[in-house]
Amino acid sequence: MHSTVEQPADVVTRLRATFRTGRTKPLAWRTEQLRGLRTMLTEHGRELAAALHSDLGKSEREAFRTEIDFTVREIDHTLERLEDWLRPAPVDVPPHLGGATAWTVQDPLGLVLVIAPWNYPAQLLLAPVVGALAAGNCVVAKPSELAPATSRVIAELLPRYVDSDAVAVVEGAVPETTALLEQRFDHIFYTGNGTVGRIVMRAAAEHLTPVTLELGGKSPAFVDRGTDLQTVASRLVATKFLNAGQTCVAPDYVLTDPQTARELEGALEKAVQAAYGTDAADSPDYGRIVNERHFDRLTGLLGSGRLVVGGGHDRTRRYLAPTVLAEVSPDSPVMAEEIFGPILPIVEVEDLDRAIAFINDRDKPLALYAFTESGTTRERLVSETSSGGVGFGLPVAHLTVSDLPFGGVGESGMGRYHGHYSLETFSHRKAVLDKPLG
Repeated sequence: MHSTVEQPADVVTRLRATFRTGRTKPLAWRTEQLRGLRTMLTEHGRELAAALHSDLGKSEREAFRTEIDFTVREIDHTLERLEDWLRPAPVDVPPHLGGATAWTVQDPLGLVLVIAPWNYPAQLLLAPVVGALAAGNCVVAKPSELAPATSRVIAELLPRYVDSDAVAVVEGAVPETTALLEQRFDHIFYTGNGTVGRIVMRAAAEHLTPVTLELGGKSPAFVDRGTDLQTVASRLVATKFLNAGQTCVAPDYVLTDPQTARELEGALEKAVQAAYGTDAADSPDYGRIVNERHFDRLTGLLGSGRLVVGGGHDRTRRYLAPTVLAEVSPDSPVMAEEIFGPILPIVEVEDLDRAIAFINDRDKPLALYAFTESGTTRERLVSETSSGGVGFGLPVAHLTVSDLPFGGVGESGMGRYHGHYSLETFSHRKAVLDKPLG
């Protein structure tokens, strides 16, 4: 086992030397690493859940559902299919190359850097690592310093369960990340915000390193007239206030017509109480804001509309109640940037046309959600808007489907992963042609 006190340049040199030996390429090595990672999660799940509770106030149930078990399912999905995914893929050859055959193979890229955020600090570090290892790469994993307990547990455990000559955890803050970005990698996978995403891209450009940027954005939820508002409210509450709203694909705001907005207000108030009781501060299922800086930013947005429910807060406990704001103006502070917290604004639009125009006038979101029974409305939202993904009837759920690509577009990111798409991201699909000399 190697100490994480190594300098980033030394870590990169050591891991690159491992890759050059070819030991990471065989299927047996790849599956061994994935099984080791799975064992780590199953044997130390409760320890990791305790760290997540310390960092973000996550309940053990939420920690397992959204981070630990989520990653285990991704590993299982990959292990079951990896051998098939790695088989050479034959392609047709044109007649003028008669007698020749052609195919593609998946080549590991080499050394991958994964930089994780703080909101799902285990899942969003380890799920990309699953893909990088499945593709036969060496990996430098950089957990978030804003989730220090989770970072510490992963740094301690991971080298015990995977090949520590091929996988390293580098802890630290901006100086350590900056030092890592000065090194040459074969792919950089970053999850976080657009400001840092631009820094990552500039650093990667120095080495012509490809990047995957999983960013965020204001993901709208359109609520059509005549929908079952009790179900809509229940599903909005379940997904918006998960992890105290600190989820990149959470519904950021609601778009609906004025009459539906009024009816939805009461339904949301009831749904919040059904989920978290009369005081969410006492609910074991409700998390906390990651730090005081984000707490102060969020409480500064509470005056952006009429308070429907919530608004209570306690800085010493980093607690902000599940909050719904109505009659929110499009130019209010809460609509200026991704909220990334437990505040749900309702913005009124006259109809679907205005909703589509509203979405298209802004940066492309990571996800677009809609609650509607109209097939025409669904078709228009898919064809007339651009977003990383679309979910009808249930926000957030699309990222739990391993066979669906997950990623953003425009300001919400570039590249995709999960399942087979992770293998594609962390591999080079190499073209091979064979023309017999005879």
